Amino acid sequence: MRLLLLLLCCSIQLGFAQDEDLLAKEYYKNGAFEKAIISYQNLLKKAPTNNNYLLALVKSHQQLEQFTAAQELLSSQLEKITYPPLFIELGFNYQLQNKQNKALENYDKALSFIDENPRYAYIIGRTFEDRSLLDYAITTYQNAMTLNPDLKFHVQLARIYGEKGAIEDMFNSYLDFLNNNLNASYLSNIKRAFNDFISENPEHENNQILRKILLKKLQESPNLLWNEMLSWLFIQQKDYNKAFMQEKAIFARNPESLGRILELANNTKEDQQYNTAIKVFTYITETAQDAETILEAENSLITLKTQLADKQEYSHIDKKYQALFNTYGKFTSTLELQLSYAHFLAFNQNETQRAINLLRESLSLPLNKFQEAKVKLALGDILVFEEKFNEALIYFSQIQKALKNNPISQEARFKVAQTSYYKGDFKWAESQLKILKSSTTQLIANDALNLMLLITDNKYEDSTQTALKLYAKADLMAYQNKTTEAIALLDKILLEHPGKSIQDQALFKQATLFEKTKQYDKAVANYLNIISQYSDDILADDAYYFLAQLYYLTLEAPEKAKPLYEKIIFNYQDSIYFVEARKTYRLLRGDAIN
Repeated sequence: MRLLLLLLCCSIQLGFAQDEDLLAKEYYKNGAFEKAIISYQNLLKKAPTNNNYLLALVKSHQQLEQFTAAQELLSSQLEKITYPPLFIELGFNYQLQNKQNKALENYDKALSFIDENPRYAYIIGRTFEDRSLLDYAITTYQNAMTLNPDLKFHVQLARIYGEKGAIEDMFNSYLDFLNNNLNASYLSNIKRAFNDFISENPEHENNQILRKILLKKLQESPNLLWNEMLSWLFIQQKDYNKAFMQEKAIFARNPESLGRILELANNTKEDQQYNTAIKVFTYITETAQDAETILEAENSLITLKTQLADKQEYSHIDKKYQALFNTYGKFTSTLELQLSYAHFLAFNQNETQRAINLLRESLSLPLNKFQEAKVKLALGDILVFEEKFNEALIYFSQIQKALKNNPISQEARFKVAQTSYYKGDFKWAESQLKILKSSTTQLIANDALNLMLLITDNKYEDSTQTALKLYAKADLMAYQNKTTEAIALLDKILLEHPGKSIQDQALFKQATLFEKTKQYDKAVANYLNIISQYSDDILADDAYYFLAQLYYLTLEAPEKAKPLYEKIIFNYQDSIYFVEARKTYRLLRGDAIN
């Protein structure tokens, strides 16, 4: 019973202490320093060796410029215990009074403990950092590592160098740490830290510093880490050709997997550096030993070449497909290649029946439900291309039933809406799009929202919906690669339906088609027309961004692009292009990009 009472009393006392601790912190936080002092004095009486309470009390006195009281507290504690950070606090208290000599004397006392026991370095260095005494913190960590090489303070040093703007020292400290502690987690964290200091611009000073450091380290010791970091730097700069050279060097010395090179190829393709992507995918096809990797690379390679080819080259591409099927057959292992070939036949060669026959043969393979859905999705796309809308809708609906709540099911639902829109059934299309607005797949959600807004903005303006039907027809023609016909039909909308809300949509769609046919002056004129005439409408930010991209990437006129990106940053913060616009604008301005 006595033990139970004792435990109960201890529990009550602990509860009171915790409550008073929270109250003291709240007083300090709110600037009620006199009340904080009283609370911390009470706490310190109950726990006289608690340095957290002591230091909180010292800081409260310092806030009220009661430096003598703070000094007496620290000196009294130092007589009782040997705790090096207290000398730093005492020195800082003198520094607040502009008594620099006494401050330095106490800082040096704290440093002297490192000579006795280098393991004091962490708490001493951390206290110097907390008081923004960064040079002393650097000296602490460096002295400790000199006295005891087993101690590693490279990360602490790197962080301090970064704060001081000593970029070269920061890079070196992080890289020295990596060299001694290489694992995926550390490597990832340090790359993130470097990202705060480098830019996409290879001429940026920090990029140049890091590149020189890595090249020097590579000359001094052939460590694959330096190749990997160089490759990473080149990828940040979108210099994929140089990154490829580093990745080849890594693979030559460690030929276990082509995964890194395959990832590089895909990144290069996504960033539309197609010639380099073709070079990387070709290397993979020539180097890989397993059929799966070869087929993945061959599929990407032939798709890229199709994208860049003229019609005269299509027969050569067709023969390449046939050669691949002769080698690897038409099995589930080559399903992606079969899907690519069907798309090529329908959308490039206009041989839709061959494409449909091929895909129906694919459906007879032992496919899982996801593979079957991909084939049916491709079949539906080709049937829409042929304007066999009802048959296409059957395939899309089958996917929805087979894979409910799956991203491919949501894609099929969007295809249902889009097909209904093409055939002029705007009411049904709208009902499907409302469901997709909250799709878990952001791209589908955005596409659904854009198409729904197009329909809702224009369906009430004209009871016959003539302009909307013409626009849907032009949209379908663009999908069917009937680009010239689509441009002409959009001209008809612009000419015959002036003042209608669909005008900006027609201008924008036509501008993208002008870009596709390399009629860049006409594309620029359309975008500028939207900006000047429809600046308050939904496509204004699209027009700014697409025009900026056209100037920057195609017409090589970055000075014309820069004010357009700036317009998005300041006037369209909720735009889906905001992040990319800000990033590109800062790149053009020469900033480091975090």
